[in-house]
Amino acid sequence: MARTLITGGLVITASDELHVDVLVDEGRVVALATPGSHGWTADRTIDATGKYVVPGGVDAHTHMEMPFGGTYAADTFETGTRAAAWGGTTTIVDFAIQSVGGALREGLDAWYAKADGNCAVDYAFHMIVSDVNAGTLKEMDRLVSEGVTSFKLFMAYPGVFYSDDGQILRAMQQAAGNGGLIMMHAENGIAIDVLVEQALAAGRTDPRHHGDVRKVALEAEATHRAIQLARVAGAPLYVVHVSADEAVEELAAARHKGLPVFGETCPQYLYLSTDNLAETDFEGAKYVCSTPLRPREHQEALWRGLRNDDLQVVSTDHCPFCFTGQKEKGRGDFSKIPNGMPGVENRMDLLHQAVVDGHISRRRWIEIACAAPARMFGLYPKKGTIAPGADADIVVYDPRAEQTISAATHHMNVDYSAYEGKRITGRVETVLSRGVPVIEGGEYVGRAGHGAYVPRGLCQYV
Repeated sequence: MARTLITGGLVITASDELHVDVLVDEGRVVALATPGSHGWTADRTIDATGKYVVPGGVDAHTHMEMPFGGTYAADTFETGTRAAAWGGTTTIVDFAIQSVGGALREGLDAWYAKADGNCAVDYAFHMIVSDVNAGTLKEMDRLVSEGVTSFKLFMAYPGVFYSDDGQILRAMQQAAGNGGLIMMHAENGIAIDVLVEQALAAGRTDPRHHGDVRKVALEAEATHRAIQLARVAGAPLYVVHVSADEAVEELAAARHKGLPVFGETCPQYLYLSTDNLAETDFEGAKYVCSTPLRPREHQEALWRGLRNDDLQVVSTDHCPFCFTGQKEKGRGDFSKIPNGMPGVENRMDLLHQAVVDGHISRRRWIEIACAAPARMFGLYPKKGTIAPGADADIVVYDPRAEQTISAATHHMNVDYSAYEGKRITGRVETVLSRGVPVIEGGEYVGRAGHGAYVPRGLCQYV
């Protein structure tokens, strides 16, 4: 493995901005030093003059090859992790799924098989618990011991993933005992199904009605209920894809009381809105995801939550379905549109644009995209920082390069971009994964199978 010297750049971590050289050997960062103060030699030198040198991104919420509504997410582990690399993300945490009536182990083994030998960057797994019972509660302990330390439950999707309050409480109690972190899709799915039925009966079938029925109040109510259940159980809670101001308020109130409650949002909620869902000629179907896009005025509450640390992480919830042949399944019935959007390739760039626009600082960019997800899910300091001993997952980033996001140039296996035509400043130039080049000189030089499975420790915030 080549000994690599990265020189001349501004190294940005969640805590520091330093003009230092970085020495990489045997797949890890071995030293940082002021330029000119060392006599290091290397097999390869990367000149990062005028560039940022940042940790590889950690996307803690992806769904590669996920089954949904009679189809599958369009990105495989091979195509999805390759796209992640193009966007400067060097670790994903995907979701293995327990089938109702099946064991956690069966679901996890199926996801191991999907990913093994196919990933361009490193990967780990959360476990979706679809069927809380005595057997699966015991299995949770075993999974934690082998590095699958977070479990996702759903208050939405009755008949598919839904758990009632009693099941949720039992799972939270189990996590309180084994150190696992409960992740929650917080929407009142029982009430939403009533509103879906009523909307369709009234002829409201267009994609925009997907947002109308999944009301802000039902996200906020479920977020509040999840927090109280976690409080009773004495368990930490991580609420995924927070989209609404009232849900942020629930998280902020809980954190103000000192509860171990955490929140994640996604770029689509920061940059897109119900205006996109209302696009004509069924184009709004491209933007159907759950939780749904909200009116634009919610965005400032999300940015404020990220600045104030009421929201800790930005992940993508990458779950792409092609417009042609997949999203089109919902023509005439918005409830049949597969829920999900592409984004794993765009996250780091969109968050750098937030730096350019003044929403967040450079260090906060790295905190919410790299360090916090690594800490939240037991990967830090192996991932999420540039420091001696850390994996050499490193991105050389050109903060002045300009680009236009487009399906014509992206590398995700999906036929549209949610950000088509958006001009942004900043571009990934070079990506190392454990010291090995994956993106170099604007070319993909990685390979399927380089990415390794990473067992995780416990959440480092509790």
